[in-house]
Amino acid sequence: MSSTSSLPADKTKIAGNPYVMLALATIGFAVNFWAWALLSPLGPLFRTTGILGKLSESDVALLVAVPVLVGSLGRIPVGALTDKYGGRIMFPLLSMATIVPVVFIGFFGLDSYGALLFGGFFLGLAGTVFAVGVPFVNAWFPPERRGLAIGIFGAGMGGTAISALTTVKLFNNVGEKSPFVITALALAVYAAAAWLILRDAPGRKVSSVSLMSRLVANARLPITWQACVLYAVAFGGYVAFSVYLPAYLKTAYDLDAADAANRMGGFVLVAVIMRPVGGWLSDKIGPIPVLAAGYGVVAVGAAVAASNPLLEHIGTVAFLAMAAALGSGSGATFALVARVIEPSRVGGVTGLVGAAGGLGGFVPPLIMGYVYGRNDSYALGLILLSVTAALTFLLALTLVRSTLNKASEQV
Repeated sequence: MSSTSSLPADKTKIAGNPYVMLALATIGFAVNFWAWALLSPLGPLFRTTGILGKLSESDVALLVAVPVLVGSLGRIPVGALTDKYGGRIMFPLLSMATIVPVVFIGFFGLDSYGALLFGGFFLGLAGTVFAVGVPFVNAWFPPERRGLAIGIFGAGMGGTAISALTTVKLFNNVGEKSPFVITALALAVYAAAAWLILRDAPGRKVSSVSLMSRLVANARLPITWQACVLYAVAFGGYVAFSVYLPAYLKTAYDLDAADAANRMGGFVLVAVIMRPVGGWLSDKIGPIPVLAAGYGVVAVGAAVAASNPLLEHIGTVAFLAMAAALGSGSGATFALVARVIEPSRVGGVTGLVGAAGGLGGFVPPLIMGYVYGRNDSYALGLILLSVTAALTFLLALTLVRSTLNKASEQV
């Protein structure tokens, strides 16, 4: 597909500027992820203050994991729907729909664990926005610039940092409803702006094949399941840390809720910065070296963290190194997808890969909560992460490299 840079200037103005579209898509990703992560920073408070009664570590882990699960599985149909209807429709639609669970939790869900789980289930809608943005941005840029463009869009996952840095402060100092009211207003403003300004890329191809047929065909592609594994570890690891790190830091290092949330914000910030860097490096040197380096760092960092080192020294270095590796690996994964998959199928494949990434974030918090409940230690969970990253390192250097080489030969 030709890039918008080849269009006449007046046509480009009518159709929309690709950088404006990228900026708006990234903002939409950030705002929706802000909403998606609202419950995570409050997890330690729910456990220690008795707001919802006496909650166990597993109760808190389930509470923060439910939106992740729904947001992950929901990416499969949302990605396919984006291939059909485009981001111009799907961005504002999802943002408006997310307002409902945000308001429900703020006004009705804070007095009951069951109500909070119910609201958290529908809050998962916000997490599906990733499957809208990748095909939307992909269509606006030529192949040699898609890694960086998708990486910049992926930096919108920093919306979780907004939640980490503001939710507890607002909850404690302004009022329990305030973080939810402010987030709902941000979603409404973004939905209106997206509806008025966003445009799908000129010449966007719409598949005439049925939704189910497209899902089956995309699932059969070798790159789909390979990218699913890559993203489950990279983005899944990022999500797992971003939703569970506050509870982990409070329990393992006896930090207060605000300090734990701030440190999680630092973890998220490093990962966010490195995501476009991973995409850019993939454009320059190829995605395989970036992926292999990232998983190697995670394997070593998780093994170090399993020894429960001093947080102010080795522990901080280990966690921030993993944040950088997980962020760059996430960017490199979709740079890989953009190289191998034709643009009209990117949404469907993104939905499947994005679902795997979210599921990768759903399982670890539950494992960590279970492991700690049995052993009073997180070491086994971190060792499992180290082994998983090492195996993914080998996958990137073997099967994934082979798939990329075959795709390059067919171009």
